[in-house]
Amino acid sequence: MNPFQINESKETVFSPVSTDRVPPRPPGPPEKSPPKICGTNYPLSVAFIVVNEFCERFSYYGMKAVLTLYFLYFLHWDEDTSTSVYHAFSSLCYFTPILGAAIADSWLGKFKTIICLSLVYVLGHVIKSLGAIPVLGGQMLHRVLAVIGLSLIALGTGGIKPCVAAFGGDQFEEKHAEERTRYFSVFYLSINAGSLISTFITPMLRGDIQCFGEDCYALAFGIPGLLMVIALVVFTMGSKMYRKPPPEGNIVAQVVKCIWFAISNRFKNRSGDIPKRQHWLDWAAEKYSKQLVTDVKALTRILFLYIPLPMFWALLDQQGSRWTLQATRMDRNLGFFVLQPDQMQVLNPLLVLVFIPLFDLVIYRLVSKCGINFSSIRKMAVGMILACLAFAVAAAVEIKIDEMAPPKAGPREIFLQVLNLADDEVKVTVLGDNNNYLLEESIKSFQKTPHYSKLHLNTKSQDFHFHLKYHNFSVYTEHSVEEKNWYSLILHGNEKNISSMLVKDEENKTTNGMPAVRFVNTLHKDVNISLGKDVALSVGAAYGVSPYRAVERGEYPAVHFRMEDKDLYLNLGRLDFGAAYLFVITNSTNQVPKTWKMEDMTASKMSIAWQLPQYALVTAGEVMFSVTGLEFSYAQAPSSMKSVLQAAWLLTVAFGNIIVLVVAQLSSLVQWAEFILFSCLLLVVCLLFSIMGYYYVPVKSEDIQGPEDKQIPHIQGNMINLETKNTKL
Repeated sequence: MNPFQINESKETVFSPVSTDRVPPRPPGPPEKSPPKICGTNYPLSVAFIVVNEFCERFSYYGMKAVLTLYFLYFLHWDEDTSTSVYHAFSSLCYFTPILGAAIADSWLGKFKTIICLSLVYVLGHVIKSLGAIPVLGGQMLHRVLAVIGLSLIALGTGGIKPCVAAFGGDQFEEKHAEERTRYFSVFYLSINAGSLISTFITPMLRGDIQCFGEDCYALAFGIPGLLMVIALVVFTMGSKMYRKPPPEGNIVAQVVKCIWFAISNRFKNRSGDIPKRQHWLDWAAEKYSKQLVTDVKALTRILFLYIPLPMFWALLDQQGSRWTLQATRMDRNLGFFVLQPDQMQVLNPLLVLVFIPLFDLVIYRLVSKCGINFSSIRKMAVGMILACLAFAVAAAVEIKIDEMAPPKAGPREIFLQVLNLADDEVKVTVLGDNNNYLLEESIKSFQKTPHYSKLHLNTKSQDFHFHLKYHNFSVYTEHSVEEKNWYSLILHGNEKNISSMLVKDEENKTTNGMPAVRFVNTLHKDVNISLGKDVALSVGAAYGVSPYRAVERGEYPAVHFRMEDKDLYLNLGRLDFGAAYLFVITNSTNQVPKTWKMEDMTASKMSIAWQLPQYALVTAGEVMFSVTGLEFSYAQAPSSMKSVLQAAWLLTVAFGNIIVLVVAQLSSLVQWAEFILFSCLLLVVCLLFSIMGYYYVPVKSEDIQGPEDKQIPHIQGNMINLETKNTKL
């Protein structure tokens, strides 16, 4: 979370004037003081702004927390597409602040801009929530509504981002500068509080509540939308209390025009007869004031240091995409609590609140006492190194997860398991096109092969010959298979006959890391099984096979199923994270159906707690990089350029998300290798940034003050000494 810039009032110096020529002005009517909070110097209006910011950040981070899983499991995009769209949305959220700042500064003012774009924000949430209702239209409509809703949300959240904090600062009188500083601390706290609570609650709304037989994404998006409505209502309630300064002109546009004019003017006057100028921006002196040109020079020195920064954001923002996808393949049972995979993101705002005082009050002071000059640029470089280490840890965790996961079928490969439901042992031999032996197993009754066997094909699709030896006779059968698929060969029969059927399995049996179940019905009647609210399966008679269905983790001692007019119950036992279970329904001796349970895929053994080190490292890096970077930038830039720096800082976040988008689409690396790639890229960028910082000469505060900031010398004679007055522009 980035600290927000405090709007500083401009200092206007009045030229000394003769006392004989200036008649005394009659005193004007006293300005009515705005209502205060409980007798303090804090305007009551800022309470509405802080509550508005809390609700808006709850809305944004709550919606964003479940976004990747929504793409993956509701819109059915693959992991790379889901990651790309997630980061495209994040990038757009950091491009639109420039548009919002331009509208506020040049046209509507901050108050009207916040109102108008908040309405756009709410509309985006409504459309996004409608697109998450399964019964509303088909897959194409859901995707169209998702794209439209996210675009409007990006315009709304980005457009109001540069306005709300500054508008809160406008509510304070100049004599209450200390209270204004404390207000920004409370404002920053409200941002993290909204993020912390929403990233914990919305994954629970998604995963713990079922809508239309699946995860309730409509509710997970609807509640953040409701919070945005509350944010708009609360902000509007304080309308009569606000101080609403008029638009002051867009300084960002002035900077861009100044730079463009300097470049074009230099290009027009490239003749050797024209004398050179000390700095390339001096070519703008014909049109723009000396002070503006000087300020833009100071700005460009800092913007040059910004060039490597997007790479850091490329790593930091993957907490909501790649790291969330990693969490879906881990055991989320912590003993005292069961986490949703997207709830791990709550660690970031929580650790930010812990690390900021820890670094400021403990670590930085200890480093200073050791005599180490821990400059701002060095802090940012260390922050980059911590992010590199975080991704190295993430890669190690990913490698361990891959070791425990079943392998993937490649080109001209399949995976096959054999399930024997006959009443005696069966010897199975699998032959290829050339009668070459591919697999030979002896499987006892109501057993299966211990694992899937990898078989190689000669073409993309091929016929396999199966030789089944059962009692004293043999049966030959043939089944067709296609590459990159998983299959189960189910055998059934009695002493006089043996039959087989080949069933295609799903490679990713589990959804969102939850347990998955399927049933084989050996009875001669259809059965309907109820696995909980809105989760039902119908399995056909005589060895019908159901598809896999994801269910909640837990104990299932009495699962209701109906066979014709009979209501019966099955004991499925415990179903754990990441496991896929096969249940065979058979008759028992007392004619009461029972189930035979086995694991198609073992439960995840890698605890989600192993993600804690990578979250701690990347958050520590964020505190050292982000907070320090903004402080350094503002200290080095002229006061008139601070709004431009805010826009430039947000743009580095936008470009960082674009880097992830490009890598996700173009890289064909496995996930752990992609983590290593990002870690190495940031390490190289950190080295370049350190070299650039080594040659950077910090500017002292007195060197970046404009002429309007300096005191007027004492003047003798009939002229009076005028003090510099802080005048609100």
